[in-house]
Amino acid sequence: MTKSGTCDEKSKSNTADRSRSANTDSSRSGNTDTPARLLQLLSLLQTPREWPGGELAERLDVSRRTVRRDIDRLRELGYPVQATQGAAGGYRLVAGKAMPPLVLDDEEAVAIAVGLRAGAGHAVEGVEEASVRALAKLEHVLPSRLRHRVSALQMATTQLTSGDGPSIAPETLTVMASAVAAQERLRFTYRAKDGIESRRQTEPYRLVSTGRRWYLVAYDLDREDWRTFRVDRVFEPFPTGARFTARELPTGDAAEFLRQSMWRGQQAQTHDFDVSFDASADFIAARLPASLGTVTPQGATRCRVRGTVAGSLDWLAVRLALTDADFTPHAPAELVDVVRELGYRLTRAAR
Repeated sequence: MTKSGTCDEKSKSNTADRSRSANTDSSRSGNTDTPARLLQLLSLLQTPREWPGGELAERLDVSRRTVRRDIDRLRELGYPVQATQGAAGGYRLVAGKAMPPLVLDDEEAVAIAVGLRAGAGHAVEGVEEASVRALAKLEHVLPSRLRHRVSALQMATTQLTSGDGPSIAPETLTVMASAVAAQERLRFTYRAKDGIESRRQTEPYRLVSTGRRWYLVAYDLDREDWRTFRVDRVFEPFPTGARFTARELPTGDAAEFLRQSMWRGQQAQTHDFDVSFDASADFIAARLPASLGTVTPQGATRCRVRGTVAGSLDWLAVRLALTDADFTPHAPAELVDVVRELGYRLTRAAR
């Protein structure tokens, strides 16, 4: 036999051996859907533990060789999979320079969405804006069957306690957050403090949380000026689909704009108040500034104070409480609410 003929026979033999090896490997594998298998493998590796190769092969219904090839594919895609040698060795996903896409099963996705929705209904200081952005992204990609499960679970449960601020529908926050991120004009109905409702068309700029309430900073197209809107007074938010180029905010920072807006509103706001005390007029007059109002005696152990205060009623409620006398607020109605809320807060602190 010629040398050339010998080489040809060896080449054919090696090809046959590789073919038999591949066929043998495939025969051991019951999971031939490579993309689905890679996602399943990634989901397992994202559990914080070390996975022996044999256990992964059993879970995926493939051979150990297929597991090794799939691990190499994940590494090529940028997932930092670390392997350890020895009888107790295995594979685990370690922290990399960037967070790879998470793979969640149905139960995990529902649990995360419910948790984010529950937290987004109240302003939770420190994580509020990131929570809303994450919720908007998650609900955007959730299959309809899982969205229905999340909504059903949310409707069937209630919280024993809540934050100091008013509750907000998570859907309202996610719609607004999506409009802000996409620079998409937003329409909604807004109920002012006096109860009057109006339709607004805005260019949403940022959502801002004060720890008790959510606010939307936006450019009001009808009024041709920047405005802040309390989100708990927003109804039926609707992204129009019309894109816009973000305008320059006067203060350059949404939180600072809100702070200045709230300060101006407090300075422009005045309240006529009426409060009675279970103490003598002399006792109360000595403990309240004369500029606050007029103290009128109503017997030896009772008096009444009427006056006008500018700015926050929270300050007035605290100032009245510091007189060391029992008192009853009569007007305005907002002062009654503020005193009641302050009482609840102090009672909780005393416990």
